[in-house]
Amino acid sequence: DRQTLVAVLQFLRRSNLRESEEILRREARLLGDDLRGTAAAVASSSPGVATVAAVPPGKGGLRRGLRGRCPGRDRVVSHCVFASSFRLSYKLFFYALAVGGAVVEDQPDVSAVLSAYNQQGDPTLYEEYYSGLKHFIECSLDCHRAELSQLFYPLFVHMYLELVYNQHESEAKSFFERFHGDQECYYQDDLRVLSSLTKKEHMKGNETMLDFRTSKFVLRISRDSYQLLKRHLQEKQNNQIWNIVQEHLYIDIFDGMPRSKQQIDAMVGSLAGEAKREANKAKVFFGLLKEPEFDVPLDDEDEEGENEEGKPKKKKPKKDSVGSKNKKQDPNAPPQNRIPLPELKDSDKLDKVMNMKEAARRVRLGPECLPSICFYTFLNAYQGLTAVDITDDSSMIVGGFADSTVRVWSVTPKKLRSVKTAADLSLIDKESDDVLERIMDEKTASELKILYGHSGPVYGTSFSPDRNYLLSCSEDGTVRLWSLQTFTCLVGYKGHNYPVWDTQFSPYGYYFVSGGHDRVARLWATDHYQPLRIFAGHLADVTCTRFHPNSNYIATGSADRTVRLWDVLNGNCVRIFTGHKGPIHSLAFSPNGRFLATGATDGRVLLWDIGHGLMVGELKGHMDTIYALRFSRDGEILASGSMDNTVRLWDAVKAFEDLETDDFTTATGHINLPENSQDLLLGTYMTKSTPVVHLHFTRRNLLLAAGAYSSQ
Repeated sequence: DRQTLVAVLQFLRRSNLRESEEILRREARLLGDDLRGTAAAVASSSPGVATVAAVPPGKGGLRRGLRGRCPGRDRVVSHCVFASSFRLSYKLFFYALAVGGAVVEDQPDVSAVLSAYNQQGDPTLYEEYYSGLKHFIECSLDCHRAELSQLFYPLFVHMYLELVYNQHESEAKSFFERFHGDQECYYQDDLRVLSSLTKKEHMKGNETMLDFRTSKFVLRISRDSYQLLKRHLQEKQNNQIWNIVQEHLYIDIFDGMPRSKQQIDAMVGSLAGEAKREANKAKVFFGLLKEPEFDVPLDDEDEEGENEEGKPKKKKPKKDSVGSKNKKQDPNAPPQNRIPLPELKDSDKLDKVMNMKEAARRVRLGPECLPSICFYTFLNAYQGLTAVDITDDSSMIVGGFADSTVRVWSVTPKKLRSVKTAADLSLIDKESDDVLERIMDEKTASELKILYGHSGPVYGTSFSPDRNYLLSCSEDGTVRLWSLQTFTCLVGYKGHNYPVWDTQFSPYGYYFVSGGHDRVARLWATDHYQPLRIFAGHLADVTCTRFHPNSNYIATGSADRTVRLWDVLNGNCVRIFTGHKGPIHSLAFSPNGRFLATGATDGRVLLWDIGHGLMVGELKGHMDTIYALRFSRDGEILASGSMDNTVRLWDAVKAFEDLETDDFTTATGHINLPENSQDLLLGTYMTKSTPVVHLHFTRRNLLLAAGAYSSQ
């Protein structure tokens, strides 16, 4: 309330925390005059600050209001100075009250989270309240029933937790047993956790419960359905349910036709309901950056081929068709200097020339021309294969293993060699043309190099675009950077406190991202030992991470069953995609940067339009977790690999054509997915008994797949 705010503002001023005071006043829309007037009223109403002590922390507006407004959950930590300084002053403020004789709880966070459950009604009537609402929804018109049925799960959870918190254990048990079977099947894992919370003491340390309480469950409902619900609860004077709806749910109301059961089922299933429509309104620069122009000289063999046919040699150097496409600036691309990117070295330019030559010989894929697939099976992988990556030029493959080793293989006749010792290097003529060959030590040449350093299973690996470095992340909480010149560890990045599930280099090198059990993703630069950005907002482990092709955005998939898109520049979350019914394990951006494909334990591949923030497709066919997704080099085909031992190829061109992205669809989320995705399936390829953990298209569009043979 106003008096509490004024007292806090005065305390901040006395503590010389001017910046926090200014921000709080702006947030609360209190001007200087208001402050003086209300301060006088506070002073006259009671001596000291006893009035403020009457407001318990977490009860009423102060703590909860700030929790709602602080940008910390969705933004970079460095941008939350206000939040942390205010939290400090908040604790100091209530400490001051405690010294003055008021009683303050030790943990304001936990008490704030749980205190709302004190507003309880008659515990014996909870079952009656819930079944009354259930009966009303089931008897309502079909068009409203599907939308209002979304209320069942969050109401069930909050009513159960309220009974447990207020120590009505037998009523809570009876309530759970009677209604838990009515919930949607994709909430079964959450309900299993909930069933273990049977006493008030269990609630204080439980992360799932705290998540459910601190983040309002989001429901998207049409205005007509909402008015119907409101009228029913007011007529029945069902205050218990109405209080939960207002206190713990966020109802995102839209004007227009109610959504069908199919449309709702496509979007729900995450830990905190659907995404608010506002969450997907920010502008996203999904276009590609303009490529630097290169002259690609003709190969000798090309020239010979042309002469054999009796055609004259072309004088002009040949330009690559892909390069020429990118001459014009993409209207959806970010400004070239929006984020600082590393300058191209000579070796990078040479590699780009090679890439363009390969692209000129690339096979154009489509329904009539499917790629050949080459499968790398790891045999006798008793160490337990946990991660795979392949270099962009398909010359090396790396495996991360449960025995904490990282193993690098050469998949070309060229063996892996280390750089010579310092003493030997001093004898080399640095001016010679083949100096890069001379510095390599032939005695060290081998097909396989084993890298030791981690002290736990290695869950993610990623080669740098220039193939000079390799990243690995592990259960030991570190990300390591290895040199592929010396095959030694250069840096151990320590920032995560728990296992790190995934890491990936930016397509331009230098930057990389990691995500782990601590629920945050971190952006790093290879020459900084501290993260540059911390992306906080997921409610469970960050299981997979991917850079957008223009390197300005990062996608993260999580066990909270959502995918988020983060802006590298400012750390903001610019997209939240809900619809998966299980933890997400694979992400892939289309080569043009416009679309994102996601795969999860539910065996579905979902397709998203990044610009409009909409789901535009659903590919069903896999019977188990999808661990690998990859678009072909030109984006015509999407390959998916799963624990069901299959690789499936999908027609990406057909999946993305004729998209309905009109204003109404964008505003309300009335997506219309095709009933059957089988007409998009171009082929299914089974392995004998090898789950697919990685997919990679070569520069000429040969598909490489990898996994470890499983004898079970």
